[in-house]
Formats: sequence, structure tokens, C-alpha cells
Amino acid sequence: MHGPASSGWLLVALCAATGAYCLLRMRSRVEEQRSAAGGEALMGFGMAVMAVPATAFTPPAWAWPAQAVVFGAAGLHALWAARAGARHLHHLIGAGAMVYMAVSPGHTHAHGGSGVPLLTGALLLYFVAYVLVAGVRLVPVTAVAGGGPAPGWGDRPELARACRLSMAIGMVAMLLTM
Repeated sequence: MHGPASSGWLLVALCAATGAYCLLRMRSRVEEQRSAAGGEALMGFGMAVMAVPATAFTPPAWAWPAQAVVFGAAGLHALWAARAGARHLHHLIGAGAMVYMAVSPGHTHAHGGSGVPLLTGALLLYFVAYVLVAGVRLVPVTAVAGGGPAPGWGDRPELARACRLSMAIGMVAMLLTM
């Protein structure tokens, strides 16, 4: 990622912390939450790796095609999961954005090249809209008293939404640097 190194490191910290929390969410008792958390952990850690400032570390040439393959596979998994529900399409778009950033000409994170403006703009619009909608969904809702046992860390929907929101904000930041 190009730009000020301090903002790059903040993005690395945000994405890595999000990925770590998603790993904790994989301990959920609900199968669907566990599988979604695994994909989100992969996305968080992948974004953290991509966001490392180019002045601090220049990855080997094979790292970008490898990331494209990993996120291409994650995209295929999300496409397969989308048969069960449209909510998996967000993971598909996120994985596609990661592949796009990894294979952009003159790799944007190391050399400041430019991607396809139309695709970059479309992805930016999607993720900005997602950030706005997800932010509204985080507005607290009154809890029903006596609703059962307190949920564990992996079963807290507001934390899962905050996790997705932070990754979408990170994606906007990364796309803006293209």
C-alpha cells in the first residue's frame, strides 16, 4: 500500500485484529457462524498482509499471484455458498476485490499503479454503501430481558457486524489508494 506509512500500519492493525477476532468467532456453536467467521478471518489477515506499507517490506514477486489464487478459491467457495443464501455474495465481492488488487497492473500496493477505473469505482461504491448500511445496523437495539443464556464471544451478532464493518472500511481505504 502506498501513502503515509502510519496509515498503512493502522490499516494493518485493524485488519489483523479483525482477523484475530474472526478466529475467535470460529468457536461458535452455530455451524453457519463458524464457516462465515473462517472466511472473514482469511479476508482480515489477507488485507493486513496487503496493507503493509511498501517502504517497510516488499514481498517477493510470487506473493501477489499466490494471494490471487487464495482469494480466487475463497471467491469460488463464496459462490458455492451463495446457493444457500444471498448473504454470501458479499464474501464473493470481497474476494473478487482482493483478487483484483493482487493482480492490478504495476501492483498498486508496491508501485502505485492504477487499476481499471470503472471497476475500482464500482467496488468503491459497493463498499461505501456497505459501510453506511452496516453502520446503521450497529445502532443498538433494546435487548429482551431473560432471553436465555448470555451468548459467547463467537455468538455475538453485533460484534460480527462490527467485524464486517471494519473490513469494509479497510477495503475502502485500500481501494482509494489504487
